[in-house]
Amino acid sequence: MIITIKENASERAIKALEDYVQSKNLMLEIAQGNNMRIAIVIGDTSLLDDNAIRSFDCVSDLKRLTHPYKLVSRDYQKEDTVIDVCGIKIGQHEKIVMIGGPCSIESEETAIEIAQGVKEAGGTIFRGGAYKARTSPYSFQGLREKGLEDLAKVKKVVKMPIVSEILSVEQLDEFVKNVDIIQVGARNMQNYELLKALGKIDKPILLKRGYAATIEELLMAAEYILVGGNKKVILCERGIRTFAKATRNTLDISAVPYIKKVSHLPVIVDPSHGTGKRDLVEPMTLAAIAAGADGVMIEVHNNPQFAWSDGAQCVNFAEYNKIVEKASIFKIKDGNITNYGRKKNYGTTKTL
Repeated sequence: MIITIKENASERAIKALEDYVQSKNLMLEIAQGNNMRIAIVIGDTSLLDDNAIRSFDCVSDLKRLTHPYKLVSRDYQKEDTVIDVCGIKIGQHEKIVMIGGPCSIESEETAIEIAQGVKEAGGTIFRGGAYKARTSPYSFQGLREKGLEDLAKVKKVVKMPIVSEILSVEQLDEFVKNVDIIQVGARNMQNYELLKALGKIDKPILLKRGYAATIEELLMAAEYILVGGNKKVILCERGIRTFAKATRNTLDISAVPYIKKVSHLPVIVDPSHGTGKRDLVEPMTLAAIAAGADGVMIEVHNNPQFAWSDGAQCVNFAEYNKIVEKASIFKIKDGNITNYGRKKNYGTTKTL
């Protein structure tokens, strides 16, 4: 439920409304828009009577939302959220953000070499797994604390922001200290205690869609983080599990424009996990950009065939350079593909 507050409403009148809402075990959050002040009620609003709310002196109007998520919706915030990560802006028609790096950190030397290759190709954020959630208990689980130390060294030497996946609440302090964007992987998308904890920190969160999750479930997971006070959430489409066997997952490109329509949060795409095949990473990257994605996250390795995990979906430096070159040229804005003219001329502005 969204309540429009009268322009001349007193703080005392607003406090009376807040007390009433809280008496129903609900939350009330006040937001100042460009031309008006609104209050959003968080929780099961079926407990509230519309006429009772309208009776408060501070209330001008109210609107019930048809979807369960509130803070992530465009009904709550019309303008796109833009998240600043060490000077790199993600969202709102900014330049496509290219994130690259290995599935797993293997050593300090290898991590630095790959980061340098990613940066030289035009990548702006380095990804690497220190803790790995693996299907098999016999698979490589990551270097753990050593992996985070290696990532910190990468940031110091190569001067790139770092994104890495957290697995539990117990790891939160070390991630806040060492990582610029904390990633919540597909398996932890509905780890609600972890989401609640991430809502209490002031650090960008990259929230991946679970491989069996609906878009609404992804947005509700993001809602957990925003309710806690952390508004810096980046959503990631990384493929869902379907009956199709040709690819590792089915990359749901349609999720990008749909999410951009109903939510103000930035959206990136992971074509590496979405397909599981390195030769499909480039076309799906360009498809993601055409659909309106704010960025892509690609697995890059200096020697993919010897990668410790997910080598089949890693691209090498030459392949990554080609992808970044093409991705850097085009950006969707107002239904048009805009040509930035980087390195090669791929054509003029074309209307989709």
